[in-house]
Formats: sequence, structure tokens, C-alpha cells
Amino acid sequence: MPQNLPTLFVDHQFTSPYALSVYVTLLEKGIAFATERLDLAARQHQQAAYCQQSLTARVPTLVHEGFTLSESSAISEYLEDVFAPPAYAAVYPQDARLRARARQVQAWLRSDLLPIRNERGTDTVFIQPTATPLSAAAREAADKLFRVAEQLLPAQAGNLFGNWCIADTDLALMLNRLTMNGDAVPERLKAYAARQWQRPSVQQWVQQQRA
Repeated sequence: MPQNLPTLFVDHQFTSPYALSVYVTLLEKGIAFATERLDLAARQHQQAAYCQQSLTARVPTLVHEGFTLSESSAISEYLEDVFAPPAYAAVYPQDARLRARARQVQAWLRSDLLPIRNERGTDTVFIQPTATPLSAAAREAADKLFRVAEQLLPAQAGNLFGNWCIADTDLALMLNRLTMNGDAVPERLKAYAARQWQRPSVQQWVQQQRA
């Protein structure tokens, strides 16, 4: 791998929602980087060489100038600090409270709504949708998702906090787990997710070659 570029380890199918988040962060900041794919089904992320690099042995993992960091929101926050505005584009709000809210959204999407994540895996977004109906638990989780998203997204707004931030991409993906599988989603949230999905940095991930 190139020694002079940050290197991002991702899943070989480009379906990880967390790798997507960091990939978009790097593109939005205009940072040149190399990508390394790991076959998670073949347990490449559990091989000794990778475990020595990645503290949690997961994807994504970023290697930058001898420093290695895993866990997607930690990586995006690190990139925001090291490649800071105004020299580089911001991926978090500059206002302290809005930045905290964006981080809250990211943390929540990674730790809650498990029935949606289980029943609408990102392979159904990026590779092949499923026709399996949502369970009662997943419908309940979807209602919570819609309530929170409706409360966060101002009326007539294209982004959560004024300017785009990485939490917009993360929230759009969670919503698209449902919309792309034909599940009912409020029209305002569906339109928001569709707009976010057309962002060039997101589309670059969406258009990656997959088996």
C-alpha cells in the first residue's frame, strides 16, 4: 500500500455502513487515500497481521502516518481534528452544541435500532433488496427512527444542521435500509434520504464494483 497516503481498510463488498461513513468523510475533505479491502467472510480481519494494526480488529480502520485507528465515528472525528477547517472542508458543525448533536446522532445510529439493522442489512441496500416483511420489533424501531428524524430535521431543510455534515449520510443510510426495500417511510424523510444519497461522495461508494 502507498506509504505516503492514509489507508482505509473496508469490507471487500463495500457494504459496511461504518466504512461508508469514513470513506465519505475522506472524500468530502479532499484527502487523497488508499483503500484496502478485507474479506470478512474469510475472516481476513481476524488474521494476526491485521489484529496487530487494528485495535478492535474491525472495519473500517484508518492508518495515517504510523497511527492506526478503528471505529468509524472516532476516525471521522480524528480526521476533522487533523485535517481541520478552514483548510479542509468541515464534516461536523462548527457550533459546539450542533457538533455534539451530530455526534449524538452518530452514536445513536450505531447503538440502537438493532431490529432494523438485523432485518435490513446493508447488503439489501447495496446488492439485493429483500421482500421479507418487517417484524413487529423492526416496525417499532422504524417508528422510533421516524420520530427522532422528524424531530431533528427542520421543516423545508435539506440537512440536519444547516450545512451538510457526516451525520446526514449516516441517517440517510438508516432510512434507506427501509426505503430501498419498499418499506413505508414518511415522504419528507424519504425525500431527505434520496437527496443525501445523490451526494457525489456517497455515490462514489454506491457505484463501487461488487460481486
